[in-house]
Amino acid sequence: MGIVAGLDSSPDFTRIVVCDADSGAVIKQGYAPHPLETAEGGGRLADVDPQAWLLSLGEAAGGGLLEGVQAIGVSAQQNALVPLDSQGNTVRAAMPGGDRRTQASAADLVDRFGGREAWAQAVGCVPQAAHPVTKLRWLAKHEPEAAQRIAGVMQAHDWLVWQLLGRPSRRTTDRGGASGTGYWSAASGAYRPDLVELALGHQALLPEVLGPGDAAGTTPEGLIISAGTGETMAAAFGLGVQEGDAVVSLGASGSVMAVHHEALVDASGTITSLADATGMHLPVVHTLNAVRALRGTADMLGLSGIEELSDLAMKSTPGSHGLVLLPYLEGEKTPNLPHTAGTLSGLRRESMKPEHLARAAFEGMLCGLADAMDVLRGRGVAVRRVFLLGAAAELPAVQAAAPMLFGTQVVVPQPADYAALGAARQAAWALSGQLPQWQGAAAQVLEPGEEFAVGQAVRQQFTAVREQTHPGAFDSVGA
Repeated sequence: MGIVAGLDSSPDFTRIVVCDADSGAVIKQGYAPHPLETAEGGGRLADVDPQAWLLSLGEAAGGGLLEGVQAIGVSAQQNALVPLDSQGNTVRAAMPGGDRRTQASAADLVDRFGGREAWAQAVGCVPQAAHPVTKLRWLAKHEPEAAQRIAGVMQAHDWLVWQLLGRPSRRTTDRGGASGTGYWSAASGAYRPDLVELALGHQALLPEVLGPGDAAGTTPEGLIISAGTGETMAAAFGLGVQEGDAVVSLGASGSVMAVHHEALVDASGTITSLADATGMHLPVVHTLNAVRALRGTADMLGLSGIEELSDLAMKSTPGSHGLVLLPYLEGEKTPNLPHTAGTLSGLRRESMKPEHLARAAFEGMLCGLADAMDVLRGRGVAVRRVFLLGAAAELPAVQAAAPMLFGTQVVVPQPADYAALGAARQAAWALSGQLPQWQGAAAQVLEPGEEFAVGQAVRQQFTAVREQTHPGAFDSVGA
């Protein structure tokens, strides 16, 4: 029996799980917050010295937590950029994954390379504020002296793996992390150094992309360090999703991600073509409005939060008495309506009750995500089962409406740190040389049952309002 560990370095904390390599059973855990006082300017989205990640890791691993561990996997926040000089030292603090100040630089890159379609064809994604390629462009424009000193670039999990191995001459990453950079193509499996030069103004050393199950190296003590990956890919691996599965994440914004056997090229840029941690692919479609639409409705109705909104919505019925909420509150990504606003339709005397508005908010949010799922289905991606993630997934109104609106089985996994579990599973793969067949996540399973037809009628009602308000909004999506 082997023992492995997975560590997840999120923007706020480090969590470590120590697992049995054969079964995946969790033996012990560690946790430590990130020392935010080291962040420049304070706050979770501030630039941060990567040493803060190491300090948090050391604290989480205290008390002999890693004693007896034979292999470690690393998951970390996606898209955090660590710029290095020719000696391997940081040129400046790391730019976090969720950095928003780079939005103008993303638009600049899209224009400089010939538009959204050109980017989608080149690397499977269109630059957004979060992408490392966009951060490089921002540095070139706003911190040119620092940009000129950049000789190499890494992401958070790459840098942590490199540190655990003692900063060897070989620098590595994995397919999942590389696919989110904006300068590596999941379809071709190759870097586009010309895009790095376009963004930064010169070439930089890029880490070697390892294959699934490969080890990044072994410490002098014989501890195997696996390739590592981004949090999204690690969480998918920890959940045990496979082809035919989709993961719907309910945050302030939303996303639909599915496992597919090939990379998708989407000229509209709606689909981001990521790679997973197993050799498959993870096409993703994002929406701007998910739980933020619920919170806005709760505020509008004078409720204390979305839990109270859910209780109120359960007093209504499917279809909300004809009330339809298009939840495009601050523009939308899917469909691409950046300057639109939300729409409330179907106001009649009998529908003008708080419970119907509450229900319409949940149905609008889920119909918007179902539209995103249909973008993937329209490109041949099979969706037979949906994993629903996020705190809102536990709400009765979500669980009542999701199976009928998605038209498929919905799985609500028990809360766990699936990114750390996925990192541990990757470590077990590197240790044994074989993909470990760990048991999937414990979950609640919801079936659409007899309400499938009702759900399709609700979706038709939503679609009719969307087409009337924004005709042809989906005409080019997923092309």
